[in-house]
Order: sequence, then C-alpha cells, then structure tokens
Amino acid sequence: MEDDGEWVLVRRTTDIDLWRPNLNLEEMSNDDPLKVRFSEPAKHWTDACPIGNGRLGAMVWGGVPSESLQLNDDTLWTGVPGNYTNPDAPIALSQVRELVDKGQYPEATEAGFKLSDAPSDVYQPLGDIKLDFDDSHVAYDVETYQRELDLDTATVKVKYAVGDVEFTREHYVSFPHQVIATKISASKSGHLSFTVSLDSKLHHSSHVNGKNQIIMEGSCPGKRMAPKEQANDNLKGIQFSAVLDLQISDGVGVIQVVEDRKLKVEGSDWAILLVVASSSFDGPFTKPSESKKDPSLEALNTLTSIKNISYSELYVHHLDDYQQLFHRVSLQLSKSSKNLKGDQCNGMKKLWSSNTDFYARRIGNDTVSTAERVKSFKTDEDPSLVELLFQYGRYLLISSSRPGTQISNLQGIWNKDVEPAWDCAPHLNINLQMNYWPSLNCNLRECQEPLFDYISSLSINGSKTARINYETSGWVVHQVSDIWAKTSPDRGDPLWALWPMGGAWLCTHLWEHYTFTMDKAFLEDKAYPLLEGCASFLLDWLIEGRGGYLETNPSTSPEHRFIAPDGKLASVSYSSTMDMAIIREIFSAVISAAQVLGRSEDDLVERIQTAQPKLYPTKIARDGSIMEWAEDFQDPEVTHRHLSHLFGLFPGHTITIEKTPDLCKAADYTLYKRGEEGPGWSTTWKIALWARLHNSEHAYRMVKHLFDLVDPDHESNFEGGLYSNLFTAHPPFQIDANFGFTAAIAEMLVQSNEKDLYLLPALPRDKWASGCVKGLKARGGVTVSICWKEGELHEVGIWSKDLNPVKRLHYNRAVVAARILPGNVYTFNKGLKCVKMCPLSEAAVI
Repeated sequence: MEDDGEWVLVRRTTDIDLWRPNLNLEEMSNDDPLKVRFSEPAKHWTDACPIGNGRLGAMVWGGVPSESLQLNDDTLWTGVPGNYTNPDAPIALSQVRELVDKGQYPEATEAGFKLSDAPSDVYQPLGDIKLDFDDSHVAYDVETYQRELDLDTATVKVKYAVGDVEFTREHYVSFPHQVIATKISASKSGHLSFTVSLDSKLHHSSHVNGKNQIIMEGSCPGKRMAPKEQANDNLKGIQFSAVLDLQISDGVGVIQVVEDRKLKVEGSDWAILLVVASSSFDGPFTKPSESKKDPSLEALNTLTSIKNISYSELYVHHLDDYQQLFHRVSLQLSKSSKNLKGDQCNGMKKLWSSNTDFYARRIGNDTVSTAERVKSFKTDEDPSLVELLFQYGRYLLISSSRPGTQISNLQGIWNKDVEPAWDCAPHLNINLQMNYWPSLNCNLRECQEPLFDYISSLSINGSKTARINYETSGWVVHQVSDIWAKTSPDRGDPLWALWPMGGAWLCTHLWEHYTFTMDKAFLEDKAYPLLEGCASFLLDWLIEGRGGYLETNPSTSPEHRFIAPDGKLASVSYSSTMDMAIIREIFSAVISAAQVLGRSEDDLVERIQTAQPKLYPTKIARDGSIMEWAEDFQDPEVTHRHLSHLFGLFPGHTITIEKTPDLCKAADYTLYKRGEEGPGWSTTWKIALWARLHNSEHAYRMVKHLFDLVDPDHESNFEGGLYSNLFTAHPPFQIDANFGFTAAIAEMLVQSNEKDLYLLPALPRDKWASGCVKGLKARGGVTVSICWKEGELHEVGIWSKDLNPVKRLHYNRAVVAARILPGNVYTFNKGLKCVKMCPLSEAAVI
C-alpha cells in the first residue's frame, strides 16, 4: 500500500445521463454541494459522520488532539440461534379468542401475555480506532477547522491547522475491498506524529502483529446480557477480529511498537490506516460454537488481497462502485423560476450529460454548518437542504445495506452501545419496512437484496412458529426480530408483542420489487414461494366471525390502545384495520403473481379468491375518520404516533383517489386528527400519506416539521427532528425516518402503479417553483425524469431498457396513453405530447 498521488476515475453512464431537458437550470439559487458540514469536532455521537459499506461502518468524530473512529460490523449480536416456538401457545390462543368473542377485551388483553416469548437479541459495537496526536495539536487553530461528509464521494474529510502546518484526514469504507480506509497527511514534511490503538467495549484482547499491524480479537455475549456479566455466560457467542494495518511515507518517519498493543508514528509525511474485520457468524441457523469460520484468518486474508493495491487505486474502486449507485438519481429544487435563464438554451448539455459535473458545479458556502442550516430552515425554507436530506437517505441505504450483508437495522449499521435503544433490533410493525421504502423508487434495487435474504430466513423459523404456536400452515413473524431470524412474539405486553403480521408486511416488498423491475425470474424463484407460505398462514389464521366475515382474532393495532365498552383500556380485539389491509395486499399480490406465472388454477389461489370477498371491510367511523379497529372504539390518544389504519393508502394500494374517494376523504380527516407531532418516522410516513392524497400543502408542512435541530443533551424535549449529522430522531436516533423522508419526497414528485404514472402529484408549487428530478423509478419497469418551471410541468423523460410498457400519463387532470418501446427515451411536453424520441444508445453519449 502506498500513496501514489493522482488518480483518474472513468465514470460509468447511469440513468441520470439518459435525458437532457430543454431547460437551463445551471444557475438555480440552491447551489450548495451535497455535503454535511461541521465547524467543530463532534461532542456527541450524533455529531459524528457515518460511513459504511453495508457490512462495516464507522462514525468519524473528527477530534484533534485525540480522535475516535467508532466501528461496527453488522454481524455482531448477542446470543445464539433460538427456539421460537411455544407448545403451550394453542391453549392460550384459545382462551384469548374466547374472551374476544365475548367482547371482554381488557381480559383478552391480559390473557394475551401468555402468548409472549423472550426478547430479541442485541446488536453490539465492534470497537474504536483510537488516535492520539502530539501535544502541539492541543493548540490547533479552531478557525481553520473543517469537517465534512461528502455524499458524492462517500468520504469524510477533516482539516485543521497547527501553526503553519495543515493536517488533513480522509476516511471512507470500500465495498469492493471490504476495508475501512483512512489517510492522514501533513502539509510539511516530517510533521505527522501520533499513536494508534484498537479498543472495544466487548470482551477482547489486542496485540501488535509484526511491526505495523494491530490485531484485536473478542467475542459477543452468548446471551442477552451486559459484557460485565460474561463470567457467568457459558454460551459461546459470536467471535470477531479486527486488524489494523499501518503504512507511512517512504523514508520519512518511523513506526514504533508501544506496550505491544499500540503503534506510534513519529515524523512522517503521511500515514494510511486500513482496518478490516470479520466474525464467526455463519448464518442464523449455525451456533457460534459450531462455526468453522476463523475471524482473524479471514481478516488477514482480506488485507493480503489488497496489499499490492495502492491507496489511490483503492479509492478509485470505491468511487466507481459507490457512484454507479448514487449517481442514478439527482434532484434540484428552487424557490423561484427567476434563477432560470430560459427555455431554449443548450447550457444543460454539460449538466445533464455528466452527473460528476453536476455536483462539481454546486459550489456553496463552505463556512456554514449543516446544523445552522437546519436551525434556519423554519424561516428560510432552503430547498437545497431538502435535496441534501433526500440524497442523504440514499447515501445511508447504500452504506448500510448491500448484497451479501445483513439488513439495515434500527440504526442502520451504526451503534456505539452494548445496550442500545430498542436493542437496535429490526422492528417489523413499520421500522424495518420503512428502511427499504426508497430502494425501488429511488433507484437502489440492489440495496434491497439483504431484505429478501432475511425474509427467506424468517420463513424457515416462522414455519415452526406457525405450526407449533398457532397450528397453522405457512409461516409467521411478529413485531421484532434479530440476526437469528426470531419469529416468535416479543416479551411483555400484547400491545406490541401480539402482532403476527410482520412477515406479511415484509412480503409486500417482494411483490413491489416485481412491479418495479418486472423481473419474472425473481418472482418465480424467490418471491412467489415466500408469498405462498405467507398467504397459507393468513388463510389458516382467518376464522369465520361476526356477520359471516373472515376475521383475525386476536388482533391489535400496533402499539395503540382503545377504550373498551366497559371503560377500561385494552389493546386486543379482532380484525384491526391494519390486519385486514395487509391481508388484502398479500392476497392481491398472490393472485397477480399467479397470473404472471400461469398458476391461477392452483388450489391456494382459488382459496384466496373465495376468501377475498369475506374479508372484513375498511370502515368509516362516526366522526368521518377511518376506523382503526373493527368496532368504533373510543381512542384515548387520537394523536398516537402510529398510522397503522392508513396502511391501505400508503404503502398499500387499496385506498386510492380514483377507486375509493370516500375512504380518501376519511383518510384526510384521519391525518388531520392525528396531528403533526410525533417521532421522525411518523412524520415521514405522514408526508407519504399526504402525498398519496395529492395534498401538497400538508405534505410540505410535514417536510418542514422534520427540520427541527435536536439538542442531544435535552433530546427528551423533542418529538422527531434532526441531529447535527442529519440522523433522524425518534428520539433517540432511529434511521427509519431518514429513509422514509427520501421515499416520501420521491412520492411527492412521481407516483405509479403498473399502468399509471402520476407526474408531480404533490408538488408544493409555491415552495419548489422550479426544479428537476432525474432517474426515479416507477412501476412497470420505467425510469422517469421530470423538469418543472413556475410550478408547472415543463418536460418529462421516460424510458425502459428492455420492457414494452403502456403507461397512462397523468398530470393535473390530463390523461394520455403512451406506449414506451424498449431502448428509447421519450420526451413529453407540459401538454403530455411526445415531442422527441431517441435511442438510449444516443442519449447515453456524453
């Protein structure tokens, strides 16, 4: 590994390059680059910069005299594979159902505790890279300090001066080479001196290997407990190893070994630190004690594989890999069209033919921290900050979920605590699903692959839970899970634990993936078998009930209580609106998938078709809102954070403006009743729901609502909001709202079903008067790019690479049918008239 100076990146063509609007946006006012900026080192974890490659993550604090890079490996969890069955559950289930049938809902709620199980296991931190610089750094010039996360390069840079010497640090995580890379340099030769070590909150040991490596080896608790209690832990947990490799400038400086566990650099020009990590985790069904994986050997082999690759080459590979994903979508928003030069300019050719130029062009004020921009958003409503947060969600998804990794958990992959909030466990009653909302419409389909792998694992354990606990076929998952694919109910209150719809909601992502990609092989080989098992459970779970309807019993609306007829609080009843909406979605998906695959005559499909008209309908309450439960119970908390009864509107498709206007009116009033307060994920769900109602005013109000800077020292005073590093707050930090925001902004600009494409359905015309979005995906396998001016559509480009879709284009009240032949880019004007068609091969020429 060496520092060989200059590098050259040969950029690949992406979806953003395939359409050039007849409009000059080059001097839009919101010209800040896509960077998250800080004017000082991090004081709190939520001030640090996240970097990651899906598997490995780091939080860069940017300290000067001493620095920490807090590390994560997405396979480090407590515990071992579990038994997620309860042979006593059928008796308890019968008791709960009997009480529900009698209308004794508080008693049914109490009896529901018998159906609970053990809690999930806990996501663990890997450790820290500790850097201690020489004493001169204590007196660094604070005015020179800069720290930034560049979303365009997925790189963190820290700069500051000590006297007349400028120090620079660069950090990124490479997916192609599975390494965390850091380069530290000084502007004057021989001025770089520091000590580096590895540490961890888990049981571990570290030692120097040779003259320039540190190896740290450790283990996770074999069961859910704090590391200090490991002496009583007889279960062998997941083992891990991290290796740090240190290289310095040739002939300038020396490396010394300190205390056999630290490396000390003196008088160097630059230093390169490469950190690799591995664990013994070998899938959710293999006990750590039986794993054949050797974490230290695997980590050392990874280092060996890159020893002949220069740092510059490593960085080029990192950029090429990352940017081929990130550069697929661009977004420009402007308050006013006064910044647009004119319609008939050719100045856009450079901008739209090269996304690299697009980002390089955006030279903004590099002295204002992002935290200050968030503070001022309530008054200036800077559209470029919306762009930044939109793209930040895409950055975080690329950084926390890649093919072959674990799913993005409650905090993505970033966690500093051995006992994190809510265990960092994937929660399946909104949070995990929201993490993947932007994967399809925001052109990151590959990032969803870990979710599908995870669903496959859940289906294996879930089939045992369904058979033993509920005496049904198929497979089931409840509200919370973990790396071991836990499928049984959580411990504790049925309010959250007794919710067997987690797997079904996840399965809607399988069908959505098909509708966006039209990948028949995926549908046949991966999606349909999982959908079959899910639907089979749901058919068995449904029982003949009141009025001849099929009902779910017991049933809860996630984490929300009602007042029973006897005046007592309860959470367990029957046929909650969310239950039935998810079941409708799954049944519809199975029938549609069967038609595609020629399996409409299957017995399962016929059973579903028989059951569909008997499903308990979505009803409107006396006050005009959507009923959350099958009965019009009194709601003790009308502003509750969950919006479960609106699932059919979003992310579902059973409530639509065209087909169910009365339900849409009721949904509108339901959102009004729920109010604007709530955690970050609730805020972003509301944005998407208002967007589906084509209500741009309220969608934007919720956008604005999210821009509230959270004080980490007093975060309990906040509901929702953003930290200084743009992580979204519940509080505390949960990453779901970062992803929900990105998906919701896309939903404001483009909506679709298999046949229809809605253009600018919830555009806040007075706030984002002009703009362009390029590279969004729509159902039916098409890519969409749109430009608008003075609040009205200007042009739209649509293409499909290998499909032949017929789409109905909707804008305002105009509807036009268009056949999109594969391999061509079609441009439509504001009247939805096709004004240009050119082959993709010509459009892609730069």
